[in-house]
Amino acid sequence: MIMAQPLTDEEKLTLKTGAFGAVFLVANADPGILALFRESFAAAGAFADARGVVREALTGGPLPRLPRDSALEVESVALPALRRAVEILAAKAPEQVPVFRSVVLAAADRAARAHDGVSPAESEVIDRVRGALGTNATGR
Repeated sequence: MIMAQPLTDEEKLTLKTGAFGAVFLVANADPGILALFRESFAAAGAFADARGVVREALTGGPLPRLPRDSALEVESVALPALRRAVEILAAKAPEQVPVFRSVVLAAADRAARAHDGVSPAESEVIDRVRGALGTNATGR
């Protein structure tokens, strides 16, 4: 299906901010330098597996600027960006909404599993990401 309107650079950055922010939140839920590296690398694979406009948004263009002072500040940027990303895709490329949700949740899950399995703190963050994406526990 061809989109009626292409995503703007700002809209692509919103998708990327939400997705990268979600991974950052998961990676920092159970901190450690080596773990952070492994988790980020694992999540990158999920982004590369995306297709369509979601892949274009997540793998091209500049990196998002996320706050660095606290996880709470990152969450205050990332979760609204996820909600806005779903709205953008619903309006411009509705068939890409499930793709975006799936890719973000896969990246979050890969990040959590990359170092000693999913911790309770990581699971809690993934639940908040799932809520921001508008999905239930099964991802729908």
